Amino acid sequence: MSTIRIAKEFRWEMGHRLPFHSSQCRNIHGHSYRLRVTIEGTPDANGMVMDFYELSALVEPIIAMLDHAFICDSGDETMQRFFRDNPDFKVVHVPFTTTVENLCTWIAAHIAERLRTRGGIERLHVRLYETATAFADYSIVLTPPAQPAS
Repeated sequence: MSTIRIAKEFRWEMGHRLPFHSSQCRNIHGHSYRLRVTIEGTPDANGMVMDFYELSALVEPIIAMLDHAFICDSGDETMQRFFRDNPDFKVVHVPFTTTVENLCTWIAAHIAERLRTRGGIERLHVRLYETATAFADYSIVLTPPAQPAS
């Protein structure tokens, strides 16, 4: 049985900083993020892997959480102190350095968790653009492809 891939893109604005960085990324700055979510699976009787509305419903809560937020490494004491003293800002605390690679992996894990409860999807591929030309890719196998009966 053959599989097919579908994809949908999402966009949002978000701030962060990389405190370990020796150049400009050490400063507070933001990006216009673009996320491409690709799923692969066997089409149903109607020829669909998943309705795009359903895919959006799985991903949009993640985007809503991140949009116009500052994503903050819980190990960044300078920013943690700032947000404790200024609690009115939208901030998402994460236990990792907020590189595009780590963000891509983290977002993919959230989407994969939601897809696993749905079933029927074999593979998830996430591409996260931090800028128009710079991105990270991450793929997860959700279920092995069905093996033909012998």
